[in-house]
Amino acid sequence: MLHRLIAAIFFTALMLMSLSTASAQSVRPPANAVNQPDSEQERVGTSNTLGTQSQSDYWRALRHGKSGISTTGRNDGLLIQSQGEDWRLIRKQYILKYSGWVLVGVIALLVLFFLIRGRIRLKGGRSGKTISRFSLAHRTAHWFMASVFIMLAISGLLILLGRIALAPLIGKGAYAIMASAAMQGHNLFGPLFIIALIWLVWLFIPGNFLKMVDLKWLAKGGGLIGGHASAGHYNFGEKVWFWFVVIGGLAISVTGILLEFPWLVENLLFLQLSTIVHGIAAVGLIAFALGHIYIGTLGMEGALDSMTTGDVDINWAIEHHDLWYEEVTGKPINKSGEDSDDDSPGHAQVYTQSRS
Repeated sequence: MLHRLIAAIFFTALMLMSLSTASAQSVRPPANAVNQPDSEQERVGTSNTLGTQSQSDYWRALRHGKSGISTTGRNDGLLIQSQGEDWRLIRKQYILKYSGWVLVGVIALLVLFFLIRGRIRLKGGRSGKTISRFSLAHRTAHWFMASVFIMLAISGLLILLGRIALAPLIGKGAYAIMASAAMQGHNLFGPLFIIALIWLVWLFIPGNFLKMVDLKWLAKGGGLIGGHASAGHYNFGEKVWFWFVVIGGLAISVTGILLEFPWLVENLLFLQLSTIVHGIAAVGLIAFALGHIYIGTLGMEGALDSMTTGDVDINWAIEHHDLWYEEVTGKPINKSGEDSDDDSPGHAQVYTQSRS
């Protein structure tokens, strides 16, 4: 009986081992489990989870802005905004790289010009007689714009170039505090710039349209070449500066509004373009303003008086704006560069600029 039991157990064990071996050998897929494509067209369009589209084609399409379902928001369906990389490269390789050098170059040219030319002085000295050039409203609008512009220029340059030029000197922590404060100040004074621009344009646009005399002034380089260059109330250089402020200020204002209130536009591309236009226009205005400040202060004797007291010396008016002087006084200027008035000191003429 015991022998029969042992034989049965041994036989059962052999049967189980045989079944296990057979199962291990059966894991190989049948011959028709994998169908290889017979043609090139079938190999390209092999079916997968993306249909007949390959992984490379799928992500390449997304890279170039193909729509799809991603998140909720104003950019629904856009998985990858590839223009962002272009914007980053333009900002890094052009705006950040050259903005600082443009401003340094302008300052260097002004220093060089001063060393060569020196200060433009009145040939006949001060006469002791003055004529009104700008009203209180004009001067107030000018200095309001100047104050706001300087604050925005400093804070803007700190935001734009501070990480490159300032952070290595004062440390990242200190720069982060300054950059945050600059951003808050920039956003605060931005709307004031728009108000100042509208006020400035309204008051200064009369007389700032180009005339034939401006081409003659330009041909003589403003008097640097070819002798005396006649000018009206504004010469060609002042008119160019005015319209540069108008166009550049308008570009800064519009892009600034979009950047401060980004929900006004649905397309992210407009915000990226706004940062580029905003930066270029701002750097251009700052560069031009450096020349304006130089001429109005150190570069030309008597020029600053028009924006402090509102009056200018008669000799200054005759030398730099002779046509305007003749218009408001009715006195022709003789060949020697003098009018027919007597030599007694005093205030010669009160002139209020009209909008006609």
